[in-house]
Amino acid sequence: MMQKSASAAAIIWDNWERLTRIDELPADCRPADRVQGYAVQAEVVRLSGQTVVGWKIAATSLAGQKHIGVDGPLAGPLLSRRVLDNGATVPLKGNIMKVAEAEFCFRFGASLSARQSPYDLNEVLDAVESLHPAIEVPDSRYNDFARVGAPQLIADTACACWFVLGHATDEDWRTRELTNHSVTAHKNERPAGTGSGANVLGDPRIALTWIANELRMFGEGLRAGDIVTTGTCVAPVPVAPGDRVRADFGDFGDVTLNVGD
Repeated sequence: MMQKSASAAAIIWDNWERLTRIDELPADCRPADRVQGYAVQAEVVRLSGQTVVGWKIAATSLAGQKHIGVDGPLAGPLLSRRVLDNGATVPLKGNIMKVAEAEFCFRFGASLSARQSPYDLNEVLDAVESLHPAIEVPDSRYNDFARVGAPQLIADTACACWFVLGHATDEDWRTRELTNHSVTAHKNERPAGTGSGANVLGDPRIALTWIANELRMFGEGLRAGDIVTTGTCVAPVPVAPGDRVRADFGDFGDVTLNVGD
């Protein structure tokens, strides 16, 4: 299995670096389930030579699930050289998805290590340090990412590519109802979509609990300092070079990116 994972990861990372695409992984190294998908994903991280600074959750909304052709969430690593500051320019060259996604992101102040028993929501929230507005610009190394299935998408880092992290909010978000918290995406200063925390598995805090348990089973867990972005709460916004995207989280703050070539 290790050799199969290494072969699959080499193909994915080579296409990532060259901005090229494949239809799917060859049958002799294609992951058949989540366990194998995450094994390939870990090898992709190793080949990247980058550290994992956090995690993304793909497909926490119905729109996100439809976009990538799955019926439930997937976890993917955020690589250190792919996480940018508020206001950054994100290159779109070679990107096949060409969308921006407004997301609730959380930074962990304490670790949630791999273990046998599930974490509950309160344990997860107790480990969180801060809430941040964020925008993800995902991508895939497959020509038709909506048809390859969850194990291959997990292997491909759950469509991770670029991520822009906003400043931590000063508001006391713990006392707020995130389910009803409205988020508006703007493109070139015009409204491009509105959503809320309800689009993220019903509540971003539920999404956080989901990934804590996904990584306790299939990885090494979450580490203090990790960021976790919980999936788009607004339908993905189509973007092109020259666009400016702003995600407005109301009194939680906003986050902006510029789309480059």
